[in-house]
Amino acid sequence: MFRKLFSPEEARQILKKSFSPKPVGVERVPLFEAHDRVLAEDITAPIDVPPFDRSTVDGYAVKAVDTFGADEDRPVALKFCGQVTIGEPPNIVVENGMTIEIATGAPLPKGADAVVMVECSIRRNDTIFIHRPVSKGENVMEAGSDIHKGETILRKGQRLASREVGVLAALGLTEVDVYKRPKIAVISTGAEVVEPGKPLPHGKIYDINAHTLSAAVLECGGEPINLGIVPDERDQLEAAVKKTLDLSDAVITSGGVSVGPKDIIPQVLNTLGKPGVIVSGIAIKPGKPTTIAKINGKPVFSLPGHPTSSLLMFHMIVRPVICKMAGRTEETSPMVKAVAATKMFPAMGRRTFVMVTLTRDKRGMLLASPVPTGLSGAITTLAKADGFVEIPEEKQFINEGEEVTVYLFQGRSLSSLF
Repeated sequence: MFRKLFSPEEARQILKKSFSPKPVGVERVPLFEAHDRVLAEDITAPIDVPPFDRSTVDGYAVKAVDTFGADEDRPVALKFCGQVTIGEPPNIVVENGMTIEIATGAPLPKGADAVVMVECSIRRNDTIFIHRPVSKGENVMEAGSDIHKGETILRKGQRLASREVGVLAALGLTEVDVYKRPKIAVISTGAEVVEPGKPLPHGKIYDINAHTLSAAVLECGGEPINLGIVPDERDQLEAAVKKTLDLSDAVITSGGVSVGPKDIIPQVLNTLGKPGVIVSGIAIKPGKPTTIAKINGKPVFSLPGHPTSSLLMFHMIVRPVICKMAGRTEETSPMVKAVAATKMFPAMGRRTFVMVTLTRDKRGMLLASPVPTGLSGAITTLAKADGFVEIPEEKQFINEGEEVTVYLFQGRSLSSLF
């Protein structure tokens, strides 16, 4: 039995006092492997970007002063003296009364300070007639106008998405220092679970948690080590958890934490090191049996075997820890306001999380409807849900039509509703 059920806030506070998560190290990776990693250094630009003045249009490089007074009826005539193409340094200097054909992106030749768009000109043999004046710097991107040499362009702790990787490439960098991904061991327990792909005997179910939890670890910047299924036998569980503590920075188990005769995970954890179990049960539904331990300086999170409970508790308790170990800033769940489509009842004395789907009624109002299969063992509860509604311990129910806050699941797209 659970001697004391802690509130979610108390459980987090106990964990925080026992374990202060921080990045597990730094490594240098090639640029092609840098996506979705977290910078472990400030990036200072070693060059200007662009490194030269360049044309932003196809047209003619000119001295702006030579175009003053040009219009449709009285064009300015300039002498054509050659062309500049992309990727080639110009070898012609633009003098007064001269012009050079230039392509978009090509370097501006010496002497020129503006570019006339090709649409505003007419060429006749070696004479270019300009029908519109330009000002100095018009249609020109100056050297360093995007990034100045010496500018700190990316900051330590910043996640590298496609845009940031592009910036690194623009600076000519081929490698970058990032935080290491924390290694998170994932163990499933229970005599009833079978690895996907194997024959499924009557009374057995495929192991869901190893794969959902491993994917969740990846989503928050960790490197999952899936150690498969371990039977509910004390010796085998002790050996498995002890081994994983040597291989990983943290351990997640699922199953074996309730009050049945095979639920021996808390007992096993207390034999492996001090202080052992620090939280054994949280006053919450689903997820009450969740157990947290600290063994030899490493956290062990033992989650319920039911898939919905397991994944929900991962996001509430485990995710913030792994994010910090990966050097990430934890992302807060997006929220929307809705009204309850039907009455919702919490578990007495426990904070309750009701999985809901979101729809619009005829008036355009956003409705939160409990997912029909409210059983914690049903993986479809999470697959169908857009988010969840949190009902406090002291609240008896939520009335139909009452406004609620829906916490959206990561990656859930609601664009069709807005």
